[in-house]
Amino acid sequence: MTDKYTDEYDESADNTYDDTDSAYDIVDSADESEDDANNEDDATKDDKTKKTGGETSDNSDDEYEKYCYLCRRPESVAGKLIHMPGDINICPDCMQRSFDSFTSSGFGNMPGLGNMQFIDLTNMPFGNIDMSKFKAQNDIPKSQKVKKKAPKEKKKQEELSLKTIPAPHKIKAMLDEYVVGQEYAKKVISVAVYNHYKRVLTDTMDDIEIEKSNMLMVGPTGCGKTYIVKTIAKLLQVPLAITDATTLTEAGYIGDDVESVLSKLLAAADNDVEKAERGIVFIDEIDKIAKKQNSNSRDVSGESVQQGLLKLLEGADVEVPVGSGSKNAMVPMTTINTRNILFICGGAFPDLEDIIKRRISKQASMGFKAELKDKYDDEPNLLRQVTTEDLRDFGMIPEFLGRLPVVFTLDALDKDMYIKILKEPKNAILKQYKKLLALDEVDLRFDDSAYEAIASEAVKRKTGARALRAIIEKFMLDIMYQIPRDDTIGRVTITGDYIRGKGSPIIELRGTPALEEK
Repeated sequence: MTDKYTDEYDESADNTYDDTDSAYDIVDSADESEDDANNEDDATKDDKTKKTGGETSDNSDDEYEKYCYLCRRPESVAGKLIHMPGDINICPDCMQRSFDSFTSSGFGNMPGLGNMQFIDLTNMPFGNIDMSKFKAQNDIPKSQKVKKKAPKEKKKQEELSLKTIPAPHKIKAMLDEYVVGQEYAKKVISVAVYNHYKRVLTDTMDDIEIEKSNMLMVGPTGCGKTYIVKTIAKLLQVPLAITDATTLTEAGYIGDDVESVLSKLLAAADNDVEKAERGIVFIDEIDKIAKKQNSNSRDVSGESVQQGLLKLLEGADVEVPVGSGSKNAMVPMTTINTRNILFICGGAFPDLEDIIKRRISKQASMGFKAELKDKYDDEPNLLRQVTTEDLRDFGMIPEFLGRLPVVFTLDALDKDMYIKILKEPKNAILKQYKKLLALDEVDLRFDDSAYEAIASEAVKRKTGARALRAIIEKFMLDIMYQIPRDDTIGRVTITGDYIRGKGSPIIELRGTPALEEK
């Protein structure tokens, strides 16, 4: 029975090949006619080549990305594409899924297709397949094509080791060059990061296993939480992923899954899993996932997100989508172990001061020399007295807080700190403007009254260091507009009256004796 079926199959196959041979004759005749037509159009092509500066359309297409015909992903994302006749390219993932569908649909019983892999395409005769029914790759409009990125030269970075890790006092000294104030916070984060990377590089010390020290930063808006983390990651040259907790939702709901946090870290490490497993993840706005109070609806972006983050903070093998923020069938997955990833959470925790006041004012009484309830209303750094109990009352679950053993606060900025922020850091905002005008050969200066006026205005706005940029952008607009149009200006001095709107800046022209003396 089997032999009879095989013989019939071979006969039908032979007939198919005979038909194919006749088809080849037709194709050959068509090719001859096309050759004649091409010979007639040679002069026209030469003219087009001369007009375009010696480049044909084929050469110009080389600078654009090629796309997979099925999933429409570019070659830079999908990997090396399999080229087929008719300018059609298919990525290995789509090709393998096609073969898998053949196998599951019953084609696996056919000889030669049972265990076919996409690697077998190297020996597959594509010349026998009629691709004229498919849309060619060149049919994509040029306005929808993406140019290839030039390869970036990667700088050789010295691998982190026990000898190259800077001591805590050196880490803090480096932070002092960029971050003003926040002495306690810089000391805490320097020690925690130093101990963390000693733990990562030694793995274990004899039979004693060192636990991970995740951190929780509490501080008002604009006090430098994100800036400190960015600076320390740059100094240590480790992968850093900064993400926002406001977009996280429970799995199955619209929004980002908690695994998207690790996807960003993997992208920051150039998809190197081993490098990503030694990185730092900073989850900002962590107070936005607090447990909602008195809510009858399902808390998909609050307590459930805290529960989803537990396994990441503790240390577990997590399936992470590569190059995407969500899991789906078209995105490859990889496994990342979070045991050696340092998690730093930060948030402003608005109204947390009211919770602290209620706790420390429980013993308030009446009478002479009694402690009044409004005693702490004007306390600028009340957050220093925060406890785990206060954070639980705010809406953070105990399991989440237990995985963040290092809790520290950042102080609110006062007038003196604003003045230091304007003057001292390496990349201070006023130094940036001085550099911009120096490119136009103009000397920009600020007198002491200008620093005082900017700091006073920033204190009123109560938005932290971010207020400085908004204030300076406002009074620098006219100066940045007028200076490029006048080549005679040599120096501009900003005064406090100009910032308050009561005067104008002092402008000195080139070649004046006063300018040359200074």
